Amino acid sequence: MLPKTQQQIQLVSRPEGMPEESDFLYKEVDVPHPSQGEVLIKTLYLSVDPYMRGRMSDAKSYVEPFALNEALSGGVVGEVMESKSEQFKQGDFVVGMLPWQEYSLAGEKEVRSIAPDAAPLSTHLSVLGLTGLTAYFGLLDIGQPKAGETVVVSGAAGAVGSVVGQIAKIKGARVVGIAGSEEKVNYLKETLGFDEAINYKETDDIYSTLKEACPDGVDVYFENVGGEIGDAAISLLNKHGRVPVCGAISSYNKTDRDLGPRVQSKLIKSSALMKGFVVNDYSDRFKEGATELGQWLSEGKLQYEETITEGFDNVTDAFLGLFQGKNLGKQLVKVAEPEK
Repeated sequence: MLPKTQQQIQLVSRPEGMPEESDFLYKEVDVPHPSQGEVLIKTLYLSVDPYMRGRMSDAKSYVEPFALNEALSGGVVGEVMESKSEQFKQGDFVVGMLPWQEYSLAGEKEVRSIAPDAAPLSTHLSVLGLTGLTAYFGLLDIGQPKAGETVVVSGAAGAVGSVVGQIAKIKGARVVGIAGSEEKVNYLKETLGFDEAINYKETDDIYSTLKEACPDGVDVYFENVGGEIGDAAISLLNKHGRVPVCGAISSYNKTDRDLGPRVQSKLIKSSALMKGFVVNDYSDRFKEGATELGQWLSEGKLQYEETITEGFDNVTDAFLGLFQGKNLGKQLVKVAEPEK
């Protein structure tokens, strides 16, 4: 039997700098009932992602900001509990962008079915979900790595970066990852097969350290971090280098302007391409990317790591931990077990 009420997480103030627990409110609300064409979904896994920090600001961006005093939202894998849609039945598993709450209503076009037996349910929020697709399209469409080239990945032990490096290896590139702990460096080299990895927290001169790790320069730099790390990698670009810009987490919580070296002259001298993107730029090709990622996963060419926090009451802790580098691979929250 379904409960009558549930917990929901609302944004109640816009953070200045690093978000704090006081910016969020856990609120008890009613469990809704579906109308025609809708389904009621029980949240099983919930994704927390760095880009959500930008949506907590009211600054203009590529996506609407979160509204105050309303539920935040993100990627969710869930189970259909009630259905008034011909496309779904009770017990189906689905994935979609849904509110941060224990039960959600969704229109039949707002979620898609996932097979529970092909891979663990959680992977549809990580390596087989938007995370994997971000790595796939950013690297292959913009980065276009070739066999023998050097690919550098910042945030390399994170959800996107870890997949980027593995795809680059599949394409025959030499891969150098940048991460923030010895544990992550070892994971990149020993588990994921990166050729080299750098702990940026253990060097006083990231440019010199990266130059030593890339004696033939950098052909592709997959940008997740920005800041001094991005400055160093761009300075080492070879002729016709490519820079897919996926994120810049080093600046997300800054309250002042993010200043640094100007890149224009470096891009001109290297005839390099630097292009920002969001995964929805490729929404009409998601099936292509998901098919190839699934094939690589089934062949053992892709490995993945998920940091799974247990319990809906720990969602905000998991989110805040992203900015302290606590996660290895994709950060998820397991909210509930499936009914069946």
